[in-house]
Amino acid sequence: MNVAVLFMNPIDTILNDHPVLVIDGALATELERRGHDLKNDLWSAKILLEQPEAIQQVHYDYFNAGADCAITASYQATVEGFKRRGLNEKEAIELIQKSVRIATTARDEFWAEASNRAGRSKPFVAASVGPYGAYLANGEEYVGNYGLSEAELMDFHRGRMKALIEAGAELLACETIPSLIEAQAIVKLLDEFPNITAWLSFSARDDKHISEGQPFADCVRLLEDHPQVAALGINCTSPNYISSLIRAGKQYTSKPILVYPNLGEGYDATKNDWDGPAAVESFGEEARVWYEAGARMIGGCCRTTPEDIRVIARWVRGNQ
Repeated sequence: MNVAVLFMNPIDTILNDHPVLVIDGALATELERRGHDLKNDLWSAKILLEQPEAIQQVHYDYFNAGADCAITASYQATVEGFKRRGLNEKEAIELIQKSVRIATTARDEFWAEASNRAGRSKPFVAASVGPYGAYLANGEEYVGNYGLSEAELMDFHRGRMKALIEAGAELLACETIPSLIEAQAIVKLLDEFPNITAWLSFSARDDKHISEGQPFADCVRLLEDHPQVAALGINCTSPNYISSLIRAGKQYTSKPILVYPNLGEGYDATKNDWDGPAAVESFGEEARVWYEAGARMIGGCCRTTPEDIRVIARWVRGNQ
């Protein structure tokens, strides 16, 4: 029997006591909103090198807004990417692991100081495992079609997953995955780390298909049986598509469905920037619609803010 099924993962712990698990919001675009320059191939991982205290403050602010988990600043933090910046492998691994320590410190400081603990479970840290496309830094996480085999993708993800787990991550947030083959590579890698669980979250091109074109419902059906997959869902996708995707996925899984969309703006990889109008008037209020469609883990991705998460948390917990 896989060891992972013998203990309670942090998602189940919270959902046993609450109807919704509140995920945090954007990290990189929130850092940009606060004046940090992220126009770099490392994106938020650049701030791990330069101003880690800024990342810790964003994590703290999301906890204070009501988030039940923080997603670490390791989305674009890879050994290969840091080596291109001139670091050696040991230094790169240390920085990847630092992302977990920063989030954990923010959580522990918040929980020690929190005056609004009533009705809340202790938040947890989910270590971000971004897709191969994030390392390429050209928007490929919204396309897929890398031309890599499952074995090659496993080799790419193995070192970072190992580093994050050894740093004390409570769960892996495998996110913005554009293709089924990359998701299957990650899930196969979980067998090498039997004491961790993970969520798998895809980017989507429309209300039925993930970015590379496979039906989201098929992806959920094919990943459902793995005991270390704690939840399945969609992130960094327009809010316009979310309700339909939730309903499609729910047909094939008993696991929690998670959603943390962006604001619906378009991403321009040539400028490393977002443009166009937001898709919804009130992102936080839209969470009610996603809950009614079947989502049980809800948060925000690019361009969302602590205030968006505060609106979700107040609704979930009843005006806290």
